[in-house]
Amino acid sequence: MATSEVIYAGDLRCKSTHLGSNSLIITDAPIDNHGKGEAFSPTDLLATSLGNCMLTIMGIEANKHHVNIDGAKLSIQKHMGTEPRRVIKIEVDAVIPDNGLTARQKEVLTTAGLNCPVAKSLHPDLIQEIKIRFVSGLE
Repeated sequence: MATSEVIYAGDLRCKSTHLGSNSLIITDAPIDNHGKGEAFSPTDLLATSLGNCMLTIMGIEANKHHVNIDGAKLSIQKHMGTEPRRVIKIEVDAVIPDNGLTARQKEVLTTAGLNCPVAKSLHPDLIQEIKIRFVSGLE
């Protein structure tokens, strides 16, 4: 069975439906590439997918080790290159609630995040600059 269906809606906009849940994602071309920039661009989704995957895999590990990382937050910056136009670098700044984590738990979570399936699926030429910080007192 297919994972998703994508329909070109015109005016450089696509509507993607996740077939398992019927949830919808709309993309627009970015302003610097003939678009309106009114939604995520496909390359924004690529960069954002890395962050979502990292937090999901870290969450799985947190659950396995009975620790709570609720409220973890990532800031993601995508860098585009030219000739060919492509994502050349993704910067991720992760802030994870410390909640009394041991050094070993932090290591397990960090390793999980850095080795998520999206990170391992990206071309090795794409620079992944990842910073993971554990911070006390996050809300």
